[in-house]
Order: sequence, then structure tokens, then C-alpha cells
Amino acid sequence: MENANDIILSVRQIQKSYQGRRVLDNVSFDVRRGEVFVILGGSGCGKSTMLRIMAGGVEPTGGQILFNGQDMSAVKGEAREKIRRRFGMSFQSAALLDFLNVEDNVSLPIQEHTKLDPHIISIMAQTKLNLVGLQGFEKLFPSELSGGMRKRAGLARAIAMDPEIVFYDEPTAGLDPVVCAVVDRLIVDLTKKLQITSIVVTHNMESVFRIADRVAMLYQGRLLQVGTADEIRNSKDPIVQQFIRGDIEGPIQVG
Repeated sequence: MENANDIILSVRQIQKSYQGRRVLDNVSFDVRRGEVFVILGGSGCGKSTMLRIMAGGVEPTGGQILFNGQDMSAVKGEAREKIRRRFGMSFQSAALLDFLNVEDNVSLPIQEHTKLDPHIISIMAQTKLNLVGLQGFEKLFPSELSGGMRKRAGLARAIAMDPEIVFYDEPTAGLDPVVCAVVDRLIVDLTKKLQITSIVVTHNMESVFRIADRVAMLYQGRLLQVGTADEIRNSKDPIVQQFIRGDIEGPIQVG
């Protein structure tokens, strides 16, 4: 039986509707402390909405998100913001501010949420940039970086406040296969080195099998299966098998 202390985030019967259209339908699963947990599914299946609800940025229509056993919907105001500061978010677009250099982009959340001396903040930002392999690039602006470097800078900002959980929204979207593999390795390495929990939304099957400790697959807003990467790979569910193989024929209708 799973120890409750091993669970950092619990998703309980989450529902989400927009203008009468149900995007998530009674989704439940647990995320274990220190794992790379992947939310997998096709476009429009609700996985990015699920990520934003888990991160506290979107309110569900129904259900609960429990962080370390605490119901996030019951926490309001500054107390809720304190919880959210224990989360980091790595956006699909990196979401860097063009008018700030790389170091200043990473420093921004530390400046906003602490009263630390600017010199200390600079050291903290440089440390995070070193962790993602961007030492020596601190003074460059986002427009001077490659796509992969922007992703890494965005990741450095996501870990700037030493979060317990980092959420990744399509972290390898738009990258070539080699850079994609580099980012995947970085996610795994940071999860282990910083002893954090990583929750990754993706539909890139190569990434899934490189990084995932466990996988939750969504289809049409419902949870199909949760399991290890091998359990998903060997799933008997025809929808799961069609998706991971990329087959045209099968229960998933295209078009």
C-alpha cells in the first residue's frame, strides 16, 4: 500500500467545463514525491488544462487538488500565493521577457518574492543558469539565443525559487531531435539533483519513454490509464496502443 507521505500532489475527480463543454471529466491520480510524472495525450484532450489546474492557475469546475494533503481550493489570498511559490512553471514558449537579458529574466521571480540583496540574487540566478548549461550567456538577450537555449533559460527561471514541483508544458515543442534529447536529459538530471518533482505535459512519445517514471494518458478529457512507462508501452488498451505507435487505423478518429 502506498504511503501517504510519498504523495506530493493528488488529483481528485477533477472536472472542467468551458461554456458548457466538458474538457476534463472526473480525472483522478496521484503524483509521487521526486518522480517525473508525464501527462500524455493528443491535442485537445485536456492535458494543458489539467496542468494549469494542478499548478493553481485555473480553477476546476469540480473536484480537488491536494498539495501535501492540503486542499488548494480551501486556501485563499496570501496563503495560496505562498503555496504557488513552491511551484515552478516552464512554459512551451519559454515566455522570456525580450527587454531583459538572460540573468535578469531568471532573477525576476526572486526579486518579486524576496527582499534579498541584488548581489545575492545575481549569484542565485547565475547558479541556476549554470545548472542548465548556460554559464557565460547571462548577459545575452532572448533574441540572441537559439530555441533550445531559450527553453533552458526558461527552465532556469522555473527553478529560480527552489520549488518543490516544476510543471512543464510541452518542453520539447519545436525543437530538433538532438536538442529535444538534451532538454529531456536536463529534466531528469534536475529532478534528481534538486530532489524536486517534475510534472510534464507532452505528446512526444520519444520524450515520454526517455524521462517518465510514470505516465497518465488522457483521451477526450478522461483518464485512460496510469502506469510506468513500460506499463503504458505494453498497454492492452487499443486507444493507448494506437496513440503511442502513431497508427492511422484504430479507435482514434482523425479529421
